[in-house]
Order: sequence, then C-alpha cells, then structure tokens
Amino acid sequence: MHTSMNHSGESPPTATNRPLAILIVLLLAGWLLRTGGVCRPVEAERSVHPGINREYQNPDIPRWMGRFESESREIYEHRDRIVADVLAGPRGLALARGEIAIADIGAGTGFFSMLFGTAVGSHGRVYSVDIVPEFLELIRERSEKEGLNNIATVLCSERDVRLPPESIDLAFVCDTYHHFEYPRSTLASIFRALRSGGELVIIDFHRIEGVSRPWIIEHVRCDQQTVIEEVIAAGFEPDESPDADYLEENYFLRFRKP
Repeated sequence: MHTSMNHSGESPPTATNRPLAILIVLLLAGWLLRTGGVCRPVEAERSVHPGINREYQNPDIPRWMGRFESESREIYEHRDRIVADVLAGPRGLALARGEIAIADIGAGTGFFSMLFGTAVGSHGRVYSVDIVPEFLELIRERSEKEGLNNIATVLCSERDVRLPPESIDLAFVCDTYHHFEYPRSTLASIFRALRSGGELVIIDFHRIEGVSRPWIIEHVRCDQQTVIEEVIAAGFEPDESPDADYLEENYFLRFRKP
C-alpha cells in the first residue's frame, strides 16, 4: 500500500487531527491575550500586621520577663493547668510520656518550654521556637540551669517555624497567633512539621468589640472565628477542646493534622 509522505519523510496530518490542532492554537491564543504572553508568578503573601513584632528587636530581657511571667497575666497564673490540659488531649498525649516531641512556638522567655520539658521526661523532646535570638539564649541558660537536656532552641523566621517535616507530635501556640505576620505561610510550615494525627493547640485573646480591653482590640488583629477559619483553610481539622473555663480573656482551641 502506498502512503503519501511530505518532503521530510513524515506523514501529513490527517483530517481528524486538524480540529484538535486548531483548538489548541485557539486556546493558546486566548491565554496569550489574557496574560499578555507573560507567565505571572503567584503573588507572595502579604503581612497581615506589619510591625507587630518590631518591639522585640533588641529586647530588654528583664522587662519582658516581668511582663510575661507575672501572676497578673492569666496565662502565667494558670500555666500548670494549661500544660495539664494540653498533654491530656483526646488521644491521650499524656500517656506518651518520654515519646513525645513538642514545639513551643513563640516561646518568648520560655516558661512553658520549661514546664513541657519537665512533663515529657528525659526521653521526650521540646523545641523552643522564636524569632528573637535573645529569647532563645535565655531559654538555653534556663534549661541548663534547671538540668533540662531535652530542650532545643530553634530560630524561626516570620514565615516558617523551620522544623523538619514530620518531626513533632504537638505544636503549642500561646498568645502568639496574633503575632503571625504571615499566618498562611506559618501555618503551612507547622502543618509540614507535624506528624500525621499530630495536634495544634492555639491559645489567644478573645477579641470582642465592646467587651475586650482596648489594648486587645488595638493589638490583636482578629477574633476567634477568624482564627478557626484560617487554621481549617491550612488543612487542619477541629478537634475536641477543653472547657478551660479558668481562662477569661483567652480561648483554648485544639486542631489535628489528618
């Protein structure tokens, strides 16, 4: 059987291929008209609260210790109960003593890191994560003084907690979520760092117009429902949260990585 060939030795396109080729050309032309022929990069996430962390540059450590570790601050007053509620999660994290890795994200002066380090025992692991080198140096000194060899410090960025993938069982974020300048990127990095089934605990201020203190209204960017929506959008699932009725100005939320 004789087959028609073009000058290059290839068979010419058949009639059945022509409509498909024309469709591809038309789709490509339409894309070029819409985009101007330029492959546009995905727009980078913008800060939701520029300058929120500026006050931590070159921090006065004694001043921040006095502010963070004051019995008049309900988070500090109820610190032991908070740790107990965190470790008594729905999957019984308290039973995993010695086998659990916790990230204290936005560790500050480190009092929660110290409590977690004591609670998980010598075979557990606590990562104190913060953007402030001076806070991390303070935590190193405190953990050494208290003989806690299971605490490691991690200098994070404003977009990334900088923990290895699937390296932690629990991410603890206390009065720190409203300091996330780039919550979408930061939540994505926390999601990567958690093992499957791992938990994210967020404690932060109630922001209710006409109810919350003026400082909270001015300082905290969003309310509890907005936080829930942002965390779910990052891939987390809501989980059973403790009643935490001992907290008045703060809510206590628990999420899980599927």
